[in-house]
Amino acid sequence: MQHEAHTAHLHHHEGHETHGHGPASWSMAAQATLHCLTGCAIGEVLGMVIGTALGWGNLPTMILAIVLAFFFGYSLTLRGVLKAGVGFRAAFRVALAADTLSIAVMELIDNGVIVLWPDAMDAGLADALFWISLTISLVIAFVVTTPVNKWMIGRGKGHAVVHGHH
Repeated sequence: MQHEAHTAHLHHHEGHETHGHGPASWSMAAQATLHCLTGCAIGEVLGMVIGTALGWGNLPTMILAIVLAFFFGYSLTLRGVLKAGVGFRAAFRVALAADTLSIAVMELIDNGVIVLWPDAMDAGLADALFWISLTISLVIAFVVTTPVNKWMIGRGKGHAVVHGHH
């Protein structure tokens, strides 16, 4: 009887957030990663635009892009959690818990691809190579980060923490 109740409970939650009570779906992980990718992409592009406009070198521009990727990644999560009525301090902790590993992995992969891509670091905003390498690096980062988010959500971490506040 207890097994049947547990099976019914799992079936009821099929396709929904697991809150750490079982394996996360690939769809759930992809949605969390897409959320992360959005913040990272906004930060990356804005950082590169600002760094380029100010005539900065590659290293300070990359640092700014990474800082802004974390800022926008956290901000998107923070916005949603605050909308749910959570106080700022608690919402900030939720955003840190939900996004830190995901953003870090995404930024490591994204920037690693750009650094290793021949001539990508020297491409300007008007160069096709800039946009092609950035797009491909973000796609690779998405592919690598999705299993990380699936693993975290399945253990009640990452975006599972956010969904506990909706």
